[in-house]
Amino acid sequence: MTATTDWQARQYVLFENERTRPVRDLLAAVPATDVRLAADIGCGPGNSTETLAAHAPGATIVGLDSSADMIEAARRRLPQLRFEVADISAWNDAGPYDLILANAVLQWVPNHEPLFASLATKLAPGGSLAVQMPDNLDEPAHHAMREVAAGGPWARKLEGVERTARYGAPWYYALLKPLCERVDVWRTVYHHPLAGGPDAVVEWFKGSALRPFLARLDSGEQADFLARYRDAVARAYPTLPDGSVLLPFPRLFIVATR
Repeated sequence: MTATTDWQARQYVLFENERTRPVRDLLAAVPATDVRLAADIGCGPGNSTETLAAHAPGATIVGLDSSADMIEAARRRLPQLRFEVADISAWNDAGPYDLILANAVLQWVPNHEPLFASLATKLAPGGSLAVQMPDNLDEPAHHAMREVAAGGPWARKLEGVERTARYGAPWYYALLKPLCERVDVWRTVYHHPLAGGPDAVVEWFKGSALRPFLARLDSGEQADFLARYRDAVARAYPTLPDGSVLLPFPRLFIVATR
């Protein structure tokens, strides 16, 4: 593993407790059933897979991710499980799966109508598709990304980077209900206290939403972009008396049971 790829996995898990809490809440809402075969698509460094394994201790589990460094980190973390580098949108394993988990990944994958329908068809009778996606594009942190991207000398380089396509709960319910017996959709806003003030907010998003922006910039541009972004974050998220920042983070949850 190179230093760059190792950084990606390490950066993501800086806030592992906060990033793992939603997947615990998601799996707690999955109907109780005997899980024999399960998949964690977009498994990242294995934190969600570890939670899945605790939820379904007797299951055969496979973890998939398009990032080779994330898969390497997951294999080190959970050597007893199988992990594969794979493109979720082209995943052709028919299953049938008793549980498919997709935690904080499908927001990066396009064409949700055929994608979600395909995932639902991979479920065994009584099996569940459990999805959690950030729903925070209207939050100040994302407004700041768009403003810094459009207002700097890198504007042309960064055109089209910000993901803007998303759907609401009624859209996913209408899509999945004809394919599943039960569809449960809800939205939760977490308020994460982050020690370290605005710098902590920057570090949080360096492990997720900032990555596509930074990937198109050279090292000097990255430093300038992050400095401007930090200034915008400091204005949007006031530092509390204890030095921390409270980061509101809305997330959309879906449990569709066939």
